[in-house]
Amino acid sequence: MATGGEINTDILSDEIFDVLCSMCKNGGKKTEGEKFCVDCHDYFCINCVKIHSQVPLCVGHKVLDKSQVNSGTSKGLPRAPAERCDRHSHKHIDMYCQNHDNVGCSTCMTIDHRSCKDIFYIPEFIQNKSYQVATREIQTKLKALVKTLAVQANKFQQDKQNLQNRKAELLDAIRKFRQEINDQLDKLEKNSVDEIENKFKLLEDKIEEGLKQLQTHKAKVKSANDKLTSPNPNQAELFVHVKMGEDAENVANKFIEDTITRITVSDTEFKPNRNLLQQLKQNQTIGMLTEKTTKTADKLLQITGGQSYCAKVKSDEYTCSIFSACYMEDGKIILADYNNQKLKRLDCHNYTITDCYNLPGEPYQICKINETQVAVTLYTKQEVHLISVDRQMKTTNKIKTDFDCLGLAYANNHLYISDFTSVYIYTMSGRKLKQFSTDLSGQKPFSDINSIAVSRDATRVYVTDPYKGLRILETNGQMFTTFKGKQLQGAFYCHLTEAGSVLVSGYQSKNVLQFTSDGKLIGEVTKADSGKQGINTLCCNQQMSKMCISRVGADNIEVYNI
Repeated sequence: MATGGEINTDILSDEIFDVLCSMCKNGGKKTEGEKFCVDCHDYFCINCVKIHSQVPLCVGHKVLDKSQVNSGTSKGLPRAPAERCDRHSHKHIDMYCQNHDNVGCSTCMTIDHRSCKDIFYIPEFIQNKSYQVATREIQTKLKALVKTLAVQANKFQQDKQNLQNRKAELLDAIRKFRQEINDQLDKLEKNSVDEIENKFKLLEDKIEEGLKQLQTHKAKVKSANDKLTSPNPNQAELFVHVKMGEDAENVANKFIEDTITRITVSDTEFKPNRNLLQQLKQNQTIGMLTEKTTKTADKLLQITGGQSYCAKVKSDEYTCSIFSACYMEDGKIILADYNNQKLKRLDCHNYTITDCYNLPGEPYQICKINETQVAVTLYTKQEVHLISVDRQMKTTNKIKTDFDCLGLAYANNHLYISDFTSVYIYTMSGRKLKQFSTDLSGQKPFSDINSIAVSRDATRVYVTDPYKGLRILETNGQMFTTFKGKQLQGAFYCHLTEAGSVLVSGYQSKNVLQFTSDGKLIGEVTKADSGKQGINTLCCNQQMSKMCISRVGADNIEVYNI
């Protein structure tokens, strides 16, 4: 029973009121809404409507009595939704586009649905169309989706944990290898220190021995002198002392003569092993981060789709001749256009050329050095240019050679460069380390090198030679294997995939073959097309599931799904 005072509206059911005051409801109270704001689409009680009218943003809003909100039912229009728009937070989601089956605020409809015809105010749409909201159906779907998202979230968490664990393992491997390097350096340092210690110990022992002999001679000379200075009337005894003094003098003088050259160490110096330091400086890291070669390397790539995109730009004077291409970490492709002497950057989202870089000679083969740098051979210039592709492409360094530069690959912080018949290994600073012109048997393994690739562990060099096919040379100089047959005619370009298999294009056979890392044929990735020219170059990105090829005398490149 009520004992007087005001009724606590918080304990009343929503059924008591036609509509509730939005502001009171947000504050945890249940007060009947007496007024309706047409602009805000909210109901307000008598007290809250005064506050609403004092808000600067709400000045000028049209406010009606609840009874003025007209519709065919006793309770008027269904209450407008209170959900705020994500894009326009000052607006409520109160509009519905039936053409797109999409809800939004009035601003959303004005911007995104201006051409749509069937746009409704949600309270009117629900009442006039007798629209039934499939609450139970969507709830079922949402609940199922929540479970699916939860499962996926667990997978992400597991993946994150696996990444952290693997990262910790790799960092631990780096620390262990660094410790091995430290231990070896400590050993080298100890050997150098021991060498100095031993050398100086011998010299110190020699000096100590000389001091002992000097003391002995000094004592004998003093004794002889003392005997001669003491009174001695015995002439025979005196004669003996004189002769003994002469002997002591002769022996002492002989000792002084023998040791007159002092032991000096001023000419002794330490010459550091600069080759050791230079080798360390030539490496940017203490190891290589590579992907493990798995069974997927032996699986034949399957291609689908196939779209052609233009690689020509307005400034090109000649038909494009894309001799080489490589994918970058950001998904873009750097193309080497031989005829137009340019590097071109291809955006793989819309497959358009975004920028170009003019070169002083014909680019033959390009390879990726890291995420922001590539290297390219300039055939007739006998040079390799290192080029930054971070933002605007620019040359950062040049390596001058004494031969025509054709094939190019990068591995283990070294550049592998070829001319027509030889493969050379260079440091990144431009120093030649090795040259392979003959194999261990003395035979010349190559006659017309077109391109090269190098295994990630830098133990094998893959060479395409149109006359000798695919040749694999081990970096100890031993010819490992050769593939030549009807399936591969005019071997032109080779590419090492991320999984470790080798793709080789046939200039005359107009196809792409896939090989294992040891040169065994897996199969044919792309078959010959009689209506198309031979293949110049190819590259693939297995993470993006894309393969790009270019053909002779074509302004376009072809992109396939793999």
